[in-house]
Amino acid sequence: MAQDNDPLGAGFVASLARPGGNVTGLANLAAELSGKQLELLKEILPKLARLAVFSDTTEPGNPQAVKATDAAAKGFGVQVFYMDVQAQKDIEPAFRAASKKRAEALLVMPTPAMNQRRKQLVGLATKNRLPGIYPRPEYVEDGGLLMYGVNTNDLFRRAAIFVDKILKGAKPADLPVEQPTKFEFVINLKTAKQIGLTIPPNVLARADRVIR
Repeated sequence: MAQDNDPLGAGFVASLARPGGNVTGLANLAAELSGKQLELLKEILPKLARLAVFSDTTEPGNPQAVKATDAAAKGFGVQVFYMDVQAQKDIEPAFRAASKKRAEALLVMPTPAMNQRRKQLVGLATKNRLPGIYPRPEYVEDGGLLMYGVNTNDLFRRAAIFVDKILKGAKPADLPVEQPTKFEFVINLKTAKQIGLTIPPNVLARADRVIR
């Protein structure tokens, strides 16, 4: 596997240190990124008090992601509202629910359904003037405001090392699951202008890539 939110919870491995079966590779630690994502939102929106989180309750990594998000939100004094988005039909109702809760920003967790519908998702976020932070750079390339997360290209490159070891005789059961070492931060200034938001210079300076 080149990336997985929760290989242990999904039952792919017995443990990260000793996978024990025929699957190994890389985990992407999505849950642990919530604190940094919230920190970035607070830097851009110092008065942020209500956050909508789009997640999928059927994803194996969801409980860990929710726990990490709740802990980060408590530290920043932010109230969190979770919207369950499992399919395309759930996206518009989730935005309506976020509006009713008077959410001031959006955090999107990585799920296949939302990855596939990212253009619709970021379009509705812009329409609702809702600053959003997303798990993959493709969201920002398609019009999302911010992305902070694991550099997935690096994970895929590192996955090739596992393939090489296994083809040379190593057993997947004996190869520990590895974790990300490279992360990326992307900002879309076009979207910031569309929703009337100014990105502080100190935040812009830390971006790996800025879309203008």
